[in-house]
Amino acid sequence: MVHESVFRTQDLPAADRFEGWVQRMGRTHAPMQLSSDRAADYDGCQRAIVLGDVTVWPATFDPLVFRRTPKLIRASDPEVHHLSLLLKGEGAASWGSSRQAVYTMNDFHISSSSRPFEIHTGADPVTIVGLEIPRAQVPLPGRHADQVMGRRIAATEGIGALLAQFLRQLAADTSNYRPSDGPRLATVVADLVSAAFAHALDADLSLPPESHSRTLTLRVKAFVRRHLADPELTPATVAAAHHISRSHLYRLFQAEGLSVASYIRDQRLEHARRELLDPARSATPIHAVAARWGFPRAAEFTRAFRTAYGLPPSELRAREHPGPDAPGDAPPTERGRLANDTRPGSGASW
Repeated sequence: MVHESVFRTQDLPAADRFEGWVQRMGRTHAPMQLSSDRAADYDGCQRAIVLGDVTVWPATFDPLVFRRTPKLIRASDPEVHHLSLLLKGEGAASWGSSRQAVYTMNDFHISSSSRPFEIHTGADPVTIVGLEIPRAQVPLPGRHADQVMGRRIAATEGIGALLAQFLRQLAADTSNYRPSDGPRLATVVADLVSAAFAHALDADLSLPPESHSRTLTLRVKAFVRRHLADPELTPATVAAAHHISRSHLYRLFQAEGLSVASYIRDQRLEHARRELLDPARSATPIHAVAARWGFPRAAEFTRAFRTAYGLPPSELRAREHPGPDAPGDAPPTERGRLANDTRPGSGASW
């Protein structure tokens, strides 16, 4: 898996907890002046997920005031952009006397290690997913990047939602990623951050073509995952939804060694497989699971599932959840016969 470290103030004596948090924040982002009305027994927890030069850090911590001063910038500047996806709590930030912003849940807060700022969190603990990315990896002219500081970027729509979805998924589970995946994931992060910044500034033309392509591919994939239940989901409908030609769509996926149709099929099968393995769904008839993920015909689902996983769906469920027959499935004798019948229209393993 990718490199990951965890820091908990509760692992330290109460008197050392706040200073330990100050040092951790200084290493994660940049040296800052921190203060808190709970410094006597501070509670904070942070995971740092390292993707090459990019760091993603989910954290929950007590109320805090962050100050990055000109003196600290002169002493040490790692030249990084910082983004915080606020998942719980609230905060306010100021840059000098004229620029201020208030942040609530599902907002991105953006700052820079090269610019002074002051950030106050609310009265309750906050939960965030923090992101540190070198300024050099965000291909926007400096004047544009500086203008993003202090802007509110919503994590519920557009490019902000894509970035938030990626960060949430990464933070939820890193076990499936190898160390060699780190630089590739960092590239995805850089593309999404660049696109989010450019969108906020209406400066899309500043993005290099490869960033446009990778960001569009991520948008298309997110669209596909949201519409898997629609049996009419096809390359043509996907292309039309994104106002591009089918040939353009095919080129996007060919760059990743995929075809659009196979990506749709594989996503449907994987979601169906997960539902079949879910104990809470063990009573749901297999035909209902299949239909939910865009397979209205029995034989088509069974053939595709057997090809992908080496066994029919009924056998997978029987192995994982032995017990009484699920309502709506065939009786045991019939189900045994149907499991071996893959003729079109036979209703195999349903």
